[in-house]
Amino acid sequence: MSKVTNLARIRVNSVLYGSKSEVGLGRFDGANLRWFVCALLFAATTINYMDRSVVSLIEPLLHNLPFMGWNPSLDAAHQSVFNNNYGDIVICFQLAYGVGLVTAGRAIDMVGTKIGYALAISVWALASLSHAFVFSVAGFCIVRALLGLGESGNFPAAIKATTEWFASEERALATGIFNSGSNASAFIAPAMVAAVTMKWGWRAAFVATGSMGLGWLVLWLIFPYNRLRPGPATIQQNLAPVLAGTTAYRAIFRNRGLYAFAIAKALTDPIWWFYLFYLPKFLNENYGLDLKHAYWEIVCVYAVSSVGSIGGGALSGWRMKSGHSVDSGRKFALLVCAIAVLPVVLVPHLAHLFPANAWPAVLLISLAAAAHQGWSANLFSTPTDMFPSGVVSTVVGLGGAAGALGGATFTWLVKQFFSLHPLLIFTLAASAYVVSLGIFQLLVPRLGQIPGSSTLGMEQSAG
Repeated sequence: MSKVTNLARIRVNSVLYGSKSEVGLGRFDGANLRWFVCALLFAATTINYMDRSVVSLIEPLLHNLPFMGWNPSLDAAHQSVFNNNYGDIVICFQLAYGVGLVTAGRAIDMVGTKIGYALAISVWALASLSHAFVFSVAGFCIVRALLGLGESGNFPAAIKATTEWFASEERALATGIFNSGSNASAFIAPAMVAAVTMKWGWRAAFVATGSMGLGWLVLWLIFPYNRLRPGPATIQQNLAPVLAGTTAYRAIFRNRGLYAFAIAKALTDPIWWFYLFYLPKFLNENYGLDLKHAYWEIVCVYAVSSVGSIGGGALSGWRMKSGHSVDSGRKFALLVCAIAVLPVVLVPHLAHLFPANAWPAVLLISLAAAAHQGWSANLFSTPTDMFPSGVVSTVVGLGGAAGALGGATFTWLVKQFFSLHPLLIFTLAASAYVVSLGIFQLLVPRLGQIPGSSTLGMEQSAG
């Protein structure tokens, strides 16, 4: 390696990790680029959730569309035609999202984070814009499916980026920060959608959010991601070398870590989807709140969720820095979050105890949503503890596909039983995390690969 290349790497590392060097280039005090990358991931995730949440925010406006099947002569609990149509639209997104994740993760591992992320957001931004041109339930289902295919690339690419830019003890925090974009969208989307729909109608809401995705794409393409990315000597991973092609797939599917991650995603992702797609509907049907009057309740849920996302991600890092292992740090944070979800089972009772006051139920949902985000920040980090960087997106994609399939299944249960049997739905939501953690522990008794291991096989799980 040439002297110029060595000096350039020293300079980049000083920018990334806050060190100060005077090796031939002079003293350099720069911003930490890894946190700038995290900010880009945060912005992409915010746009991602804005695009997917618009349909839930305009749900009351869909009552006015004849093809959606709303019957004004029936109460909200007995709108079976509308509920089936709305549920089918949501399920189309979830199934396409799951199908996309099966291939998106591997594709991103093959083409790299920079190109893979750019392709993903191009597809989902254009799909979001296409919602403005639909006139039937079938049209909604098609564009929602395209949106799901595009959005499936967000988390595999973002998790791969954190693996490339952050050390193990910082990854859950970085994941928590960018994942809180899903909560930040709740600050922006309701107000923006309400303002845009009031002036130009519901179709304009999709144009507004889709345009934001195209704006992010321009910024991502300008940023020299690959040139400034730290080298493998900077990011210590202590995991097996990258395996390519079918060998990687065989090794991944032999590893119990994949199944632990996928089952946890399949059981807990649906709960977040439920909050995302049904919270406005829940507030409207139980408390008579439309989008304008439910704004602060929705903002509260996602504001508290942001605290949970960042705090939950920082919790495992704090425990590791206090001398505990990666296994102890991750699972301690997961356990705290799983316990914090449990009180959400009381939400249906609060709707009866306080029929004119949504805030008691909103606060319990806020706690559960915050715990979910803390859980998610740590769960998303577990593939980086079990697999090398070159296959992380593949593993995240496969786990995400399981989560989307679980989400579609849970959405079917919700559309069938939520209006008349909310206690069943909230009981499932409360118990999913404890069950998931128990299964994870059985499959992976100890997180972290034996340093120097050259395989992705079963011995990792026994750690």
